[in-house]
Amino acid sequence: MTLEELVACDNAAPKMQTVSEALEQLLAAAQRQDCLTVGVYESAKLMNVDPDSVVLCLLAIDEEDEGDIALQIHFTLIQAFCCDNDINILRVSGMQRLAKVLGESSEDNSEPRDLHCILVTNPHTDSWKSQGLEEVASYCEESRCNNQWVPYVPLLER
Repeated sequence: MTLEELVACDNAAPKMQTVSEALEQLLAAAQRQDCLTVGVYESAKLMNVDPDSVVLCLLAIDEEDEGDIALQIHFTLIQAFCCDNDINILRVSGMQRLAKVLGESSEDNSEPRDLHCILVTNPHTDSWKSQGLEEVASYCEESRCNNQWVPYVPLLER
């Protein structure tokens, strides 16, 4: 292992934590501004109609969903679309934490929302700026420069 690889490994954990926290802040802010689209099908519909409004695509999956072939096919198609349209993509794990951040309650008797795909949209005004969005976008760009086209961030329980 080279010195550069050792330094990169040492910096990876704190960077992941910072990006994870920024992502949580971004999701909370976007939800308050009604700038989230939740669900695989809902996301596909929005990207078909107005792809320029999408600033980030989250693909969330936990280990138990890894074997879901239909979900993997949807993810592959969504990733391809995002790459073609210069939309930042981020893969996350920690569905329970994601549900908490979005205020999803398991106590409700209602059907839980499909959190596997979440789009953060940017309203066509400059009034909505988020430090979290800048941090996450920077991480995505940095990852692409390292040939990691779909970067991964774990959302950890606190």
